[in-house]
Amino acid sequence: MKTTAAVLYTHKNPLIIEELDLAAPQHGEVLVEIKAAGICHSDLSVLQGVFSMPPLPCVPGHEGAGIVREIGPGVDRVKVGDHVVLVWVPRCGQCYYCLHDQPYLCLLRDKTRAGAMPDGTHRLTKEGKPIFNMVGVGSFNRFNVISQTCLLPIDHDIPFEIAALVGCGVMTGVGAVINTARVRPGSSVAVLGIGGVGVNVIQGAVLAGATKIIAIDVLDSKLEIADRFGATHTINADSPDIQATVMELTGGIGVDYSFEMVGLARTAQLASSLIRRGGTTVFVGLSTIEEKLAMPIPELLVMEKKLLGCYYGSSNLNTDLITLLDLYKLGRLKVAELITARYTLEEINQGFDDLISGKNLRGVVLM
Repeated sequence: MKTTAAVLYTHKNPLIIEELDLAAPQHGEVLVEIKAAGICHSDLSVLQGVFSMPPLPCVPGHEGAGIVREIGPGVDRVKVGDHVVLVWVPRCGQCYYCLHDQPYLCLLRDKTRAGAMPDGTHRLTKEGKPIFNMVGVGSFNRFNVISQTCLLPIDHDIPFEIAALVGCGVMTGVGAVINTARVRPGSSVAVLGIGGVGVNVIQGAVLAGATKIIAIDVLDSKLEIADRFGATHTINADSPDIQATVMELTGGIGVDYSFEMVGLARTAQLASSLIRRGGTTVFVGLSTIEEKLAMPIPELLVMEKKLLGCYYGSSNLNTDLITLLDLYKLGRLKVAELITARYTLEEINQGFDDLISGKNLRGVVLM
């Protein structure tokens, strides 16, 4: 069959909207009509060549939701007509990590991160040549064939744009707080970088019962957003006295938890300097391989500081996504409020321009 997708042929150039050939789903695979896709900073990193995977040409996009239109043999997790959210880390259910409650580290992700199906083959082609999918899902596409291990059924009453955002930005941000850091009620939290994921760290801190939530960003507009989502204090990152301000707000000891959302060595260093003795820094922002964090080992030992990495919110993807959607339905999680603009697939390059300019917290492509 034919589909229309946004294709990246060369880094730092606009996406090309064009028709592609799409093969039928094979064993364990599903044809999904994608109805909504979020525009995330990780997608921008692919466009700009910050990440070396997937190879080009590729269809970017990893936040998405849609409807199952066809299933291949051996599919038992979804059925035709199901509404599904795209889960950009597959869950085989059999590897060491899946069996030890770490499905976000599933061994199948090595294949999908390289832009292929879990068996290493491709379903999208252009004039007989393979088109890669970002993390195996390539959501900037009207139709795509996706492994059933990358899909999760959801209730039909959940809007597709809501499900798409919960599938990554919300899950990563809230999960970083609840699962990775395990923030305790009454804690103090600092969040460095208030983008589409950072604002969900703030929401996670609210859900966890943190009583002091400090948002730090270079844009006052982002700090205003942080305030609306639950931050108790805001600091402009251009201030020369960030550390002193945080110390003043915490009685001179530092925060219990800090979250680095930017992916730069200097912000990582700052995040680790803001925590108290025995405090925890969680690194969530994706960075290039060149970014390095240098810290005196005695500071970690004597002060017992903890540095943690967070991938996909350290989440049990089979259950945590459903919990977050339930919280959305109960009105305890703001998701619709994250959306600052909606675009057609043909307007996707404008969506990325708006992301770069800082205009968008989260843009959504509606197919």
